[in-house]
Amino acid sequence: MRIIKAEDIKNTVKALFISLNCEIGDDITKALKDGLNVEESETAKAVLTQLLTNNEIAKNEQIPICQDTGMAILFVEYGDKLIIDGDFDEAVNQGVREAYIDGYLRKSVVDDPVFDRKNTCDNTPAVIHTKIVSGEVLKITAGCKGFGSENMSKTKMLAPSAGVQGVKDFVLDTVRQAGPNPCPPIVVGVGVGGTFEQAAVMAKRATFGRADSENADERYAELERELLQKINEMGIGPAGLGGKTSALCVNIEYAPTHIASIPVAVNICCHAARHKSVEL
Repeated sequence: MRIIKAEDIKNTVKALFISLNCEIGDDITKALKDGLNVEESETAKAVLTQLLTNNEIAKNEQIPICQDTGMAILFVEYGDKLIIDGDFDEAVNQGVREAYIDGYLRKSVVDDPVFDRKNTCDNTPAVIHTKIVSGEVLKITAGCKGFGSENMSKTKMLAPSAGVQGVKDFVLDTVRQAGPNPCPPIVVGVGVGGTFEQAAVMAKRATFGRADSENADERYAELERELLQKINEMGIGPAGLGGKTSALCVNIEYAPTHIASIPVAVNICCHAARHKSVEL
């Protein structure tokens, strides 16, 4: 058995959210540069160049990449032989709280979604997805999801007869309807299977995947490549001003499901796809 202090978790989460708000991943940087190499439109090239410059300034000066510093989301792999000395949820939320206050990050969370909508003033509570795994590991993958792109996301329950084509059509229709609203070039996370809520969680986790990753199942890897090609053929382009780089990647996660359905969720993330992982 291994013991981890809640204080260490809090400090780790705090550092994660300050860092990921100011530093984009090397995979996203490479994907933006790749887009710059294939673009023919001078406008598209100019937008991608501005994005790369913005990201470099944010990193060097440690200021947020985007004014929407998002809602805190964490995927946690929690070892069954691990003991937390303290309250895990409170440690995570305190880390988020200190990151957004001490890091001067925008606080965007309201306490009630419909009636009061009063700002919590510290960007808590965080959304925490926990998976119990074997061993003593504690792995935290954290991200700050902006809602300009989150608002463009959708979930649908397809009939089994819809098949692969039904999944393709839903993903492409969702991206087409989103158009320029989610600040393209976008990252598209797709969850297929499971249940209504599981598909959505898989789609969100997929947006936290690397832009240069590929599904281990060749059938789904081919589907990722096909969808990315078709999205980029839509001509939405960087900032919605036209071009060949509408999306940086399509990541798919899938799970077994019921005989009567194909749950599908599409989670869209803007070009500021901010996420990092750490093991304690």
